[in-house]
Amino acid sequence: MRLHCEIRGTGFPILCLHGHPGSAKTMSVFTESLSDRYQTLAPDLRGYGRSRTPLPFELEDSLNDLVELLDTQRVERCLVLGWSLGGILAIELALRHPNRVAGLILIATAARPVGAHPPVAWPELVNTGLASVLNVVIPGHPWVMDGLGKRSLYRYLLRQHSPQAYHRLAKEGFGAYLGTSPQANRALNSALGRRYNRLPDLGAIAVPCLVLCGAEDCHITAQASLETAAHLPQAESHCYPNTAHLLPWEIPEQVLQDIHQWLAQHKQALGLEH
Repeated sequence: MRLHCEIRGTGFPILCLHGHPGSAKTMSVFTESLSDRYQTLAPDLRGYGRSRTPLPFELEDSLNDLVELLDTQRVERCLVLGWSLGGILAIELALRHPNRVAGLILIATAARPVGAHPPVAWPELVNTGLASVLNVVIPGHPWVMDGLGKRSLYRYLLRQHSPQAYHRLAKEGFGAYLGTSPQANRALNSALGRRYNRLPDLGAIAVPCLVLCGAEDCHITAQASLETAAHLPQAESHCYPNTAHLLPWEIPEQVLQDIHQWLAQHKQALGLEH
């Protein structure tokens, strides 16, 4: 399947893979900054955004899509930045096509994803719907953030209920949720039902890796992310306090600073100097 892809900038390519629900637009927090020095490629994965399909698929099919995208764009080798589900696909791409991957940036993800989400109560679902709709109309309004947001499912996605995070939710998150197809939901549930675990295989990933996680992430726990970092031969990790699964929208300046610093420190190993 030919994926819709947003391409910015010039230079060494960085493939930016979104989570679930998600879209290329949700990766703009990264591409807006990285495209000043690199070429960023942010696709809508199969079943998401403008890459929707009426046909059922498995997550493994997304890997073939990504290889086709790289071939179409004549990208022989790239960095892969993956957030949540995107990080799992990044790991798979590095394991199955090691010659195409120069390094990994893994955010709120794990090779053996483990969640600690509390049971969901119906008032939280109602408040989430109301908060989402009102936040589109009045993004980042204190009444939405402090009134409904903290009593909705956003309380588990965010620890820092800031205007900048809620502006991202309104501008990018709401549309990504609406653009996630039933086929994408089924593909993810199918993969999770197989108890995905790539920890035993991570020793084969012989490229520099950066692992970033939120200390209070209950969708994919920080412990699971740090476990992944411990199994990667060349990994640096950062666990940020008082953040959760949407940490790039909570503390974007800190996350981007650490990514740029890591890229600068590993220029030679990543092949960025060529």
